[in-house]
Amino acid sequence: MTAKKIFDNDYANQWCPGCGNFGILNAMKTALADQDLSPEEILIISGIGQAAKTPHFLKCNMLHSLHGRALPIALGAKMANHDLKILVNTGDGDCYGEGGNHFIHAVRRNPDLTVLVHNNQVYGLTKGQASPTSMDGMETPLQPQGVISSPLNGPALALTMGAGFVARGFSGEPDHLAELISAAMEYKGFSVIDILQPCVSFNKLNTAAWYKERIKKENNPDPRDFDRAMKLAMTFGDTIPLGIYLNQPKPEFTSRIQTLQQGPLALRPYDPSPVQKLLADQQAV
Repeated sequence: MTAKKIFDNDYANQWCPGCGNFGILNAMKTALADQDLSPEEILIISGIGQAAKTPHFLKCNMLHSLHGRALPIALGAKMANHDLKILVNTGDGDCYGEGGNHFIHAVRRNPDLTVLVHNNQVYGLTKGQASPTSMDGMETPLQPQGVISSPLNGPALALTMGAGFVARGFSGEPDHLAELISAAMEYKGFSVIDILQPCVSFNKLNTAAWYKERIKKENNPDPRDFDRAMKLAMTFGDTIPLGIYLNQPKPEFTSRIQTLQQGPLALRPYDPSPVQKLLADQQAV
């Protein structure tokens, strides 16, 4: 098994003490090490937000992209080199808000990507505005009378759109979360884990204590049972089940593209002559 320290780097970490991102980062290192992956085999792509800083603190290939745009870039990378293990680190606002449209269509295409949604139910980078997953009635600096929009349920949305692997984890259970990440990475297709985490600075409602009173580890006894998976995803209140909701094999996106069966595009020799001929023919017209 690879040692976790192989993924360490010296980049100064600026997260708040007690931030749930630390537990997620630790779980990621454990999962990567357990799979005997080396840094050069991994690409981590992120958008904007505190969650999006995660790749900075890992020694591997990484790309820090635009707000809400991590998924289309990750899809492009997978198309260019489908042998890479690609993970996306994104927040609830980054993925379900700004990136909501990309999330829906990524699920529909089913590329082999593992999406880790750091869900702290608030915009933690921009001083605590309500996010798509903020609970009804939650008071924030911009919603002093309380949030009036219903919270978006990420796992339920993923299931509705046809995702084959859907799970929910908690940053305060890093060993369990590492198991979920490993299982998601082993799944051949689009896998998403909605990871609940406290924001110690701006979310005073969904604290670590609040989560710990409610979470319960509960995998779907039949991981291909969609109805049971949806019931687990919709259970969010006095009880919040953590585990794999659905693990249903589906045809992966790049496996259905004939050109890619010859090997990754990134590793093929580049021959500009067909394009040059096309341009020359157009100029001659």
